[in-house]
Amino acid sequence: MIIRPSGRSTDFLSPTIIMNCGFECSYCYCKRYKTEGIDVAKNIDQILTEIDHHAWFAGVEKPNQTHPEYITYDIGSYSDLGLHLKHYDWKKVFDFFRDHSIAMGSFATKYVNEELLKYNSKEKIRIRFSLMPQSYSDILEPKTSLIENRVLAADKFIKAGYDVHFNFSPVIITDTWLKDYKDLFNLVNKIVVNKDKIKSEVIFLTHNIRKHEHNLLNNLPGEELIWKPELQESKISQYGGENIRYKAGLKSAYIEQFKQLHKEIIDWCTIRYIF
Repeated sequence: MIIRPSGRSTDFLSPTIIMNCGFECSYCYCKRYKTEGIDVAKNIDQILTEIDHHAWFAGVEKPNQTHPEYITYDIGSYSDLGLHLKHYDWKKVFDFFRDHSIAMGSFATKYVNEELLKYNSKEKIRIRFSLMPQSYSDILEPKTSLIENRVLAADKFIKAGYDVHFNFSPVIITDTWLKDYKDLFNLVNKIVVNKDKIKSEVIFLTHNIRKHEHNLLNNLPGEELIWKPELQESKISQYGGENIRYKAGLKSAYIEQFKQLHKEIIDWCTIRYIF
């Protein structure tokens, strides 16, 4: 029942509703903690009560970059809640945030689940559609929704009553990455109609030694894209995991290149944070 500070995508991370995911994405941090099966919380009411109590004493100053008014909670940090609707009482969770005076729910997804379009959250649920170049997605996140379909979904979900952002994550460095992201940004710019409503977050790849070993053992594709020791360095996470990230000196240059390209093509899609 721990509620952890986040401060980037959201103000806080909620207690876990679902642990692990039906997708098998090569880079996903969920698999670092649980390699098989999916755990579903049976105490949804208790979790929501805990969030309610927490929100009133959270002490978060607003406005901030997560939201100008509401205290934001990531309710899907260890799974894809868009994919797993049938595994939990999602309407109860969404109703809680829709009707709450000061709390808002948020989750990232790589799956366009049109069942959600039947529900109007009154912009109290933020859906962050994860985006990367399709050529990377084909290798690293098989069976997820096509990137173009995720972009096309943005306006539909806004019309249905959701708050919608794009999650450019993970950003992966290859020999052609700037061209690949240019193509992606052009696609986004061409498709999106509600350009004044969508913001973005940008997270460069963080890999993990345990996940790398899991991928090799299970013949998951894509290690040649995400395991590049010549570009990466080890860093211990705040929770004690041995992670692999792009070297600080290189990463700062990559971030500036990304921001410049983003500004040239989709400057309307404000970057809330980038790291």
